[in-house]
Amino acid sequence: MSIKIGIVGYGNLGKGAELAIEQNEDMELVAIFTRRDLYTLNNSKMVNISEIERYKGKIDVMILCGGSATDLPKQTPKIAKTFNTVDSFDNHVNIPQHFEKVDKIGKEFETLNLVSAGWDPGLFSIYKILSESILPVGNTYSFWGEGVSQGHSDAIRRIEDVIDAKQYTIPIESALNKVRSGKNPVLTTREKHLRKCYVVVEDKADKVAIELEIKNMPNYFDEYDTEVNFISQKELDENHAGMPHGGYVLRTGESKTGTKQRMEFVLELGSNPEFTSSVLVAYARAVKRISDNGQTGCLTVFDVPLAMLSPKSNATLRKELL
Repeated sequence: MSIKIGIVGYGNLGKGAELAIEQNEDMELVAIFTRRDLYTLNNSKMVNISEIERYKGKIDVMILCGGSATDLPKQTPKIAKTFNTVDSFDNHVNIPQHFEKVDKIGKEFETLNLVSAGWDPGLFSIYKILSESILPVGNTYSFWGEGVSQGHSDAIRRIEDVIDAKQYTIPIESALNKVRSGKNPVLTTREKHLRKCYVVVEDKADKVAIELEIKNMPNYFDEYDTEVNFISQKELDENHAGMPHGGYVLRTGESKTGTKQRMEFVLELGSNPEFTSSVLVAYARAVKRISDNGQTGCLTVFDVPLAMLSPKSNATLRKELL
């Protein structure tokens, strides 16, 4: 029996989720809920977001594909009152608060919800637990990019008079090399990454004010050296159409004898949203299985056994992968 999935939002992440579901034979896409004009989308699965309550009992898990800046803090708690959900909330400093709010709602309304899935937070978070447990004496480092950050790009687009934007996160190579050498450097946020922004604005826009707002945006840009470039829509479309990304998690440490050890997890992504949505789809499978066992409230990737992500049986996993 297939897992019935709904998608909320049809931006880059929602379109990626639609494609990812097609690669999973145990899943069926029931509907895509959007605020957009349905007549312009030419997709039979499209439903206006105002109709979402009519699908209660028809969808096993909703994959929420809105942005973390303004969408998910409101959407996840609201939709979790009716449906099991998975979201990709990635504002790290606010994850505990987001979790507590959704956990309370899930327990009250008897739904199960998994927040902050993706690759960071998500897969990077899992690797940090793994590497820190194996090498308890050492240091953990995360580097992102070079690539387009969806959350940061979305945050810029929410600024008044901004038409479109792309934000690239660029690791500083000298800092990465220090870590790989085993020097265990103490690095500030600013020493690890540069943020480069390409922004399209209205003709009447105050570019100086917009640049200041970007550079001082809490939890997004204020702790980084940030470069803001104002360009035309044509230039953005021609030169910044792709959505590549990736990153590294490194754990450097020592065994009891003083022997140096290093663990490294690397992602090189041709499409950030297509990869992130594939992670969300896998966790939707886990939410359905765990929900069927009667659990309610909220989960993170820390609470899900890896076998729950796979369509294969435990016996098959033991035979093929162990």
